Amino acid sequence: MTPPRTSKEAAKGSKPAPGRRETRFERADRNMGELLQELRVALPGVQVLFAFLLTVPFAQGFQKMTNEQVDLYFGVLLATAVSTAFLIAPTALHRVLFRRRDKEYLVKLSNALAIVGLLVLGIAITGAVLLIADFIFDGTKVAISTIAIGVLLLALWVALPLGRRLSLSR
Repeated sequence: MTPPRTSKEAAKGSKPAPGRRETRFERADRNMGELLQELRVALPGVQVLFAFLLTVPFAQGFQKMTNEQVDLYFGVLLATAVSTAFLIAPTALHRVLFRRRDKEYLVKLSNALAIVGLLVLGIAITGAVLLIADFIFDGTKVAISTIAIGVLLLALWVALPLGRRLSLSR
């Protein structure tokens, strides 16, 4: 049963969303607010990692890195920069598209950008662990620590939400 429409909803020309007493415009506003709140959690982590990586070449131990470690470092730095770009993009889009009545598009695009940003952040975190582990350990400790972090991030950030999404769609 659909909840009764309010005059506010009728004036907007929108039907309430299933299961809630909100119009599609109100839902888009809520979804955008929730997304921006979630990004406020992710952004400090990527910013700290990026800041750390920017200081590494100026540290004394940087000269002791092998060519492969330097290449890995640069790859992690680039992945962190890409992640930063994807995770900040929704905020920039929101500012540029502000008051253009295109919130649903903005929410969909921002959601996709945030997902890509988080995936690239996972790669950057795993790469950073690999770099540091390779710098201070040899052999199995490097592999175990890197694989453990990679599997943990995949499990929590990909498998868990996708598993739940699949179970809800059945």
